[in-house]
Amino acid sequence: MQTEIIGGARPRLLAVLAHPDDESFGMGGTLAFYAWCGAEVHLICATGGEEGEMAPQFLEGYGSTAERRAAELAGAARALGLTSVTMLGYRDSGMPGAAANTHPQALFAQPLEAVAARVTAEIRRIRPHVVATFDPIGGYRHPDHIAIQRATVEAFYAAGDSARFAGELPVYAPQKLYFHTFSRRFLRLAVRLMPLFGRDPRRFGTNGDIDLASLAEVEYPIHAEVDFLPVTRAREKAGACHASQGGGSGMLRGPVGWMFRLLGGRETFMRAFPQPTPGPHERDLFAGVVW
Repeated sequence: MQTEIIGGARPRLLAVLAHPDDESFGMGGTLAFYAWCGAEVHLICATGGEEGEMAPQFLEGYGSTAERRAAELAGAARALGLTSVTMLGYRDSGMPGAAANTHPQALFAQPLEAVAARVTAEIRRIRPHVVATFDPIGGYRHPDHIAIQRATVEAFYAAGDSARFAGELPVYAPQKLYFHTFSRRFLRLAVRLMPLFGRDPRRFGTNGDIDLASLAEVEYPIHAEVDFLPVTRAREKAGACHASQGGGSGMLRGPVGWMFRLLGGRETFMRAFPQPTPGPHERDLFAGVVW
């Protein structure tokens, strides 16, 4: 389904995420799809990804991990067709329990209200019709994902309230809020099958620090599905830009890769606002939006 552009008006989607690569490995298909449809697609990236592990060869020609990851994000943004990328400038907090959690500039160490104020200002500047972010556990319990998700929810409701975070920009209330999530039924199947192919579902990911088995136990409703098949190549190209984080490395080759690609033509979302009603899944995040 292609979002209709009426009278030259362009729908605006804002994704608020935590690290360079979240835009590609998470909801990249959705972002690329709406850019392809002609929508404005904006990204807020909260941190520089400083704690992402990186092989030495990826630092050649770069002064730091953050510099390399910023370059990768710039390439991915072009591949996805993003209208803008805004960096909030916080530091990557690392995984739960890491020493980086307590760094003075770490996102996880910031007061919720302070981060929400920053996101509120960006919502009022960009004026998106739809806002998308992580689910309440940040997809896989990364402290930065959870922190920016909570700040985004706070900002979504504050942006239209003149009593909250007063500034130079006029108040503006987006019309819809979505949380990117994924099918737990599919995940539970993957958890059962991965050991058959020599993969440990409790040590998933490039660094083996993602516990898929525990994630499969947390259920979130799915209210919307976005079919991004027409832009699959753009999504893959964006992911490959993040080579330092395993993008394009064939990390999911073989039967395990086949399982994850089986449902790879769509991305799923929980609708947080307005309150969803019983019925079929939405196929368009802009359904019912007025612009």
